[in-house]
Amino acid sequence: MGDWYVTRVVVDRVPILVLVSSASLVAVVTRAQDLRTLPDRLPDLVRTRLRRLGASNELAGAEVLAMSPVLVSKTQDRSVLGILVDFGKLMSHLLPEIWNEGDFIDIEAHFAETPCFLKRSFNDIVFPKEKALELLGAQWGAG
Repeated sequence: MGDWYVTRVVVDRVPILVLVSSASLVAVVTRAQDLRTLPDRLPDLVRTRLRRLGASNELAGAEVLAMSPVLVSKTQDRSVLGILVDFGKLMSHLLPEIWNEGDFIDIEAHFAETPCFLKRSFNDIVFPKEKALELLGAQWGAG
């Protein structure tokens, strides 16, 4: 699934993290709490997200195992960063007026079906859910 990028957004004075896979552009949305532990929590967040996408336990487990160790570094891909910023801006528009963390699942599902343009060509359109499952299958088998 490649590198994971993260940004912090604030909705109704609540800090939220939006994380995006550089390879598939699939998003994970979670509360921004105890940021120092994010590298330790990222594999579980990814596993849960992949399972919600429909990936098998085997595929999700193989991907999480490949993520070790989690390292934090500077951004390498500005186009992924742009998509991450766009997703962050959409958050407040997609959440209902009265929301809770359970609504993050709906936001993730919306982002998974959102066409993303990396290189501005029709052939380069990425649908995150399709791309994530395609990449997992290619990397780890049909599982």
